[in-house]
Amino acid sequence: MSSRISLTRYLVEQQRIDGHIPSQLRLLLEVVARSCKSISQAVNKGALGGVLGSASSENVQGEIQKKLDIIANEVLIEANEWGGHLAAMASEEMDGIYLVPNRYPQGEYLLLFDPLDGSSNIDVNVSIGTIFSVLKKPDDDRGVEAGDFLQPGTAQVAAGYCIYGPQTTLVLTVGDGVAMFTLDREQGSFVLTEENVRIPEDTKEFAINMSNMRHWDEPVKRYIDECLQGKEGPRGKDFNMRWIASMVADVHRILTRGGIFMYPWDKREPNKPGKLRLMYEANPMSWLIEQAGGAATNGKQRIMDIQPTQLHERVSVILGSKNEVERVTSYHSTL
Repeated sequence: MSSRISLTRYLVEQQRIDGHIPSQLRLLLEVVARSCKSISQAVNKGALGGVLGSASSENVQGEIQKKLDIIANEVLIEANEWGGHLAAMASEEMDGIYLVPNRYPQGEYLLLFDPLDGSSNIDVNVSIGTIFSVLKKPDDDRGVEAGDFLQPGTAQVAAGYCIYGPQTTLVLTVGDGVAMFTLDREQGSFVLTEENVRIPEDTKEFAINMSNMRHWDEPVKRYIDECLQGKEGPRGKDFNMRWIASMVADVHRILTRGGIFMYPWDKREPNKPGKLRLMYEANPMSWLIEQAGGAATNGKQRIMDIQPTQLHERVSVILGSKNEVERVTSYHSTL
């Protein structure tokens, strides 16, 4: 790349191009990026910073929290530069919404986030990340309520994630393609390293937790069985399996070189439509994947068309290279 373009400059250009994003959204995204830098610093300290291991608490889903889960959540909640950009936030780690202190005129946006996705990998030094989604607050004068967040993925105005790995990379869409920014630790700023990210329509890689095979529904079993048969099977090609158990890391690999990621419904908890959270994980990741030319469904419908009914709603997720996602989805429709 001939010139180094910072995240701020990129967002300013997005604001100038036909007013593609409003100034308040640009400022909000800059605060999210600064928060991600703070989380990255905490992650990088590891054992030296006393941030590894579990905390003596559970989140709203009844999951044991890691120390870094709590730290990352507090970094985003307590960002002191929200100004008038943001009205309220919702986190995977909290039961209800958090109203931004009204020291300024009430903001126009709502922020949803998973502060630290893949936290089971923290102590073993595997890539983890922060996922975020931005919605527009309904246009009225009443106070913000939890129901204001219950908008389908198609209503998102920005979405992305920051992955903390060998490099710290921020991946973002504002509805005009997908761009990747790498944190320059010496300068302390995110620098554009790739834009107009595209996912190949075909792939030879799939990501799924094979240990759950016996619990899957028949369409998923059929798809994986065909992949495992390789060149001798109906697909006529050999597949490789990849599974990091961190959605951020698995999706980042797919955005980088293609693939399909599946976290399907299974028979262990038949009354739950899936494991992943629609608002905090599935919607933002689905928009990124679609903006890069991929597809994302729950096996039966486009994820971003789902109308949420609760903040912590769960969903089955199949996303990645378009032709593979469409194949798995078609298998569900033949039931």
